[in-house]
Amino acid sequence: MDFETAVRYLLSLGNEVETMKLGLESVRRLLFELGEPQKKYLKVQVAGTNGKGSVCVFLDSICRVAGIRVGLYTSPHLISITERIMINGVEIGEGDFARLATRVREASEALVAAGEVENLPTFFEQVTAIALLTFAEAGVELAILETGLGGRLDATTAAEAEIAAITRIDLDHQEYLGDTIEEIAAEKAAIITAETQDVILGEQSRDVMRLLRKHCADLGLNPLNDEYEPWRLLGRDDSTFTVVLSLYQHPPITLGLRGEHQTENAQTAVQIAKALLYHGLFLAYKDGEQEFRIVEGLENARHPGRLEYIGRFLLDGAHNIGGAKALRHYVDYEEERPITMIFGAIATRTLPRSQRSSGRGLSV
Repeated sequence: MDFETAVRYLLSLGNEVETMKLGLESVRRLLFELGEPQKKYLKVQVAGTNGKGSVCVFLDSICRVAGIRVGLYTSPHLISITERIMINGVEIGEGDFARLATRVREASEALVAAGEVENLPTFFEQVTAIALLTFAEAGVELAILETGLGGRLDATTAAEAEIAAITRIDLDHQEYLGDTIEEIAAEKAAIITAETQDVILGEQSRDVMRLLRKHCADLGLNPLNDEYEPWRLLGRDDSTFTVVLSLYQHPPITLGLRGEHQTENAQTAVQIAKALLYHGLFLAYKDGEQEFRIVEGLENARHPGRLEYIGRFLLDGAHNIGGAKALRHYVDYEEERPITMIFGAIATRTLPRSQRSSGRGLSV
């Protein structure tokens, strides 16, 4: 397939969310057929409701400044599907995407023909496989994987990341993940398994944090946040941040991503960066030098479409209550220019799980 044919094929598999098949059997079988590329590098998986993409790009930026060869897998894309797969900050080329998409398609169709899976792997499963293959071919040292939806049965979880991180959890996608924040938290916490080596927990409400800590304790794991004095980010009134790294205090910096809420996302990324020390990364540098790279990485991070200015237009993709609150806070307290809001949304025809059996629901 050429690139355009590959994209048409993937889109023919159905809408990324509406045709989503939550479960790991198909994608695990597909990855086995492809030679288990996910076993050739260290992996970080990030789940959560809000902030997981920001944590991923902060961490990616830190790693690139530090000289770590890093792969980044995020979703969704804004313009081209190639945005989802990055090597050292550069999108996968259309030719490479098409070549690997062809390989994944052929493997998927062979599995169906052999009766090893009932249906073709979904859009997200196949794109995830393309990403994991890309990272193996590129010889990355670290792959950063943003969870698509939920966690327990998301295709990225089949990669079995050694490091798991959970960002702030809120209500979202209740039709798939549960009607309560506790149910949603349980789905996302399930990326943490007995095989997970390190866990980082971002800021949470008290009830959610209690649930996450219990999940870790049941598996005999202690979140790294509890094991050391974390490198910290301290907010200032002028929208800059003082970075405290070990016993060194860096002069105030401005995070590369806008919004006060990014402080907690940057903090989570910093915690993950420290966890990488335990896996042999950053150690090629003399003592203390990695700390400067962390600061530079935080300053250089970029995340298109998230509080991003293009000319005089401010773009953001807030799509749930937590995201909308963060956007409002930014507009109310951090943005001095007048704002005229243009709001767009689509209606969903999928009922919340609590309304399916009773037939209750909103008309659309």
